[in-house]
Amino acid sequence: MYVADSRSTPATAATAAARDLGPGRRAAVAPTVLALGTVSLVTDVSSEMVTAVLPLYLVAGLGLSPLGFGLLDGVYNGFSALVRLVGGHLADRGGRHKTVAALGYGLSALCKPLLLMAGSLPLIGAVLAADRTGKGLRTAPRDALISLASPEESRGRAFGVHRAMDTAGALIGPLVAFLILRQAAEGYDAVFTVSFCVAAIGVLVLLLFVPSRPRPLTVPPEGAPRASLKAALGLLRVPDVRRLTLTALLLGLATVSDSFVYLLLQRRLGVTDHWFALLPLGTAAAFLLLAVPLGRLADRVGRRRVFLGGHGALLLVYGALLSGWQSPALPFLVLALHGGFYAATDGVLMAAAAGCVPAALRSSGLALVQTGQALARFGCSIAFGAAWTAWGDRWALGAATAVLAVCAAAAFVLRPTTPGAAAAPTTGTVSEESPA
Repeated sequence: MYVADSRSTPATAATAAARDLGPGRRAAVAPTVLALGTVSLVTDVSSEMVTAVLPLYLVAGLGLSPLGFGLLDGVYNGFSALVRLVGGHLADRGGRHKTVAALGYGLSALCKPLLLMAGSLPLIGAVLAADRTGKGLRTAPRDALISLASPEESRGRAFGVHRAMDTAGALIGPLVAFLILRQAAEGYDAVFTVSFCVAAIGVLVLLLFVPSRPRPLTVPPEGAPRASLKAALGLLRVPDVRRLTLTALLLGLATVSDSFVYLLLQRRLGVTDHWFALLPLGTAAAFLLLAVPLGRLADRVGRRRVFLGGHGALLLVYGALLSGWQSPALPFLVLALHGGFYAATDGVLMAAAAGCVPAALRSSGLALVQTGQALARFGCSIAFGAAWTAWGDRWALGAATAVLAVCAAAAFVLRPTTPGAAAAPTTGTVSEESPA
């Protein structure tokens, strides 16, 4: 393992700047984080516009069968996990984080108008696969840029700010699509066209306002590992990286897809189709409100604790859906806890992983953790759907609850090996092997 030269590490410089502010004052979120948050906000407006109308477009507009839609939905949600490692590796080679992220954002933007030209299942599948390839390419480089621009002791806050801005786009996108469908004669064409224009704005913001190369990768510190696929996979030999990856994978095995959570809530309460489309907005609103506070909490009490606590909130979601409680407050409780789960896990996991991985392999290391988690969640969705079909929704959810409880207990045992790794550091010099 190597410890980065403090003179060449941006996190160290940011930490020094934070100390210069004096006691009791917080360093401002780095401009790079705000710029990337703006990119994600704009891009999510574009993406969620399409996501909101895609099921209706495919089934009602193109007449695809439910089986065909199920296959496409699997491609749409699972394909990006397969290319995250590639994106992370490409970004680490020469420090091309911005270039790879821009390629990913640009590829996804180009896919929006192509949906209008694809009229068959294979062509639509190819377009959606390309869109998810773009997402897979950009995710790890973007998160690496956030971590490299932020001091270690406030990375949870930085990721919380980014995720809050990203989620704001997820709130705005469906509303924009709803308004377009109400006003435009050719609704789907208008949605996809506007979505492309919005995505193009996001790419421009990235190109104009995000720095091209993180400084520590311009002149690598002495002893830094060289970026390669072998070195990236070798990160699993680092105890804290391996344990964090296993923790994310274990808990992902019992994380039921959002769509299933909303369907279960609809069945419990008899929510009409008209209101069903608004259920994801409840989760997004809670995520938006809680992302920054829980990111700050993770910086103070430890990211691992907050991450595990988030899965405790998910257990409460499952319990509320399994209970016989009938109340108008139930959907608000479930959606608030569901949004809290994401606020306590999404950015917090990346902040924790960034503290275990050297700067030269930051994208690759984050991609390892993300890929394990994404593949586990994809497997959980398939298993849950099969269990629902075979046994019914309550038995399937009961099994998922039991599996999550067991996995959470196993994850609790997987403690970091580095002394103090369970808590975020608050003082001292930051190194690239500093604990999470």
